[in-house]
Amino acid sequence: MQQKSIIKSFSFSDYLNILYTWRKFILITLIIVSSFTLGILFLIPNQYKSTSVIMLPPENNLGLGSLTGLLSGKSSTSSLGSKLLGMTSGNQDVLLAILNSRTSLTKAIDKFNLIDYYNISDKNYDKTIKAFIDDVSFEPTEYGMIEINVVNKNPKIAAEIANYFSSLVDSINIEFNSRAATNNRTFIEKRYLKNLEDLKSAEDSLYKLQKKYGVFAIPQQLETAVKAAAELEAQLIEKELFAEIIKNQIGENTPTFKQANEQVQFLRKRVSEIKNSQRLSTDSNVLLPFKNLPELSIQYLRFYRDLEIQQKILEVILPLYEQAKFEEQKSIPTIMVLDKAVPAQVKFSPKRATITIIITLLFLFALIPFIFHAERILMKDEKNDLEKIEYNVFKKIKNIFKF
Repeated sequence: MQQKSIIKSFSFSDYLNILYTWRKFILITLIIVSSFTLGILFLIPNQYKSTSVIMLPPENNLGLGSLTGLLSGKSSTSSLGSKLLGMTSGNQDVLLAILNSRTSLTKAIDKFNLIDYYNISDKNYDKTIKAFIDDVSFEPTEYGMIEINVVNKNPKIAAEIANYFSSLVDSINIEFNSRAATNNRTFIEKRYLKNLEDLKSAEDSLYKLQKKYGVFAIPQQLETAVKAAAELEAQLIEKELFAEIIKNQIGENTPTFKQANEQVQFLRKRVSEIKNSQRLSTDSNVLLPFKNLPELSIQYLRFYRDLEIQQKILEVILPLYEQAKFEEQKSIPTIMVLDKAVPAQVKFSPKRATITIIITLLFLFALIPFIFHAERILMKDEKNDLEKIEYNVFKKIKNIFKF
């Protein structure tokens, strides 16, 4: 109990006095620790970091919107084309996905022989990639750019790898866009050829009817009804095309495809009503019922309607087809290199001074309670077996440092 009261009666100055008494031990120990730490750190080779900065090119007028506008003059068609085939340079997420892909990492490993650099004895690519991703990072900046950071023992190699990633992401993105454009072109080409056949068939049917019966025009009121029906069916074909390409590109389990499919179903219902009901519109005096027209007029209107529909479809399909062929052939750069990586002149790591200071301070924080414990053992009268061993050790320390 007496010992406990002694310990509790220690003031702040008493603790400072203990530290002052052990000052030589503390100083020499910290010098040894810092010297040993610094010596180990000097065995670690210097690492150099190089950075390349890439960005998406600014929007230009080479997309589908301008081409489609020249061909058709329809803003709705331009809007559709921009959505379906506006093969811009992509977006930041796509570029980051390419950079972090196994394909990109493997190409860099092979080109710069990084298997030997990381001393992967069994030539295992998974182990090499795991080691490599610790030395490379692809980070988006607040300004919408992407930084490619590479760390390597050789500053020149670090710069070369960073610049290689800049060119690699561009080539892979161009290839990706080209494949997507080829798939779109193939799909649209089939629909375009089918449209040409249907258009020829509609023209031949109308021509035969006109030649046989001498029918060349119908009342304006019926023309209005037919054009309204043609516009609606053209919208259906347009929405079906949009939905099919969305399905091919991003899959059918997406909100965009579901929304497009709902529009297709609604238009199909409206087209079905037009074809099967007795009136084109139940509450309109402009759209007359097809069922009550004379047989000749009905035939004429049907042929005329089919012709109008196929012409509307051609207005949509032809610009898309031409743009798809253009996109398939083009290979313009999809990114811009804002800052090309150069060999670093200052090492990136290890930060020897910082690490040495941190370890020394941590050791100091651990050493202070050790000294207070030692002082308590030295002051204690009754000791157990373990404390006796500690007492002998602490006594030797004091004898060695002579305090």
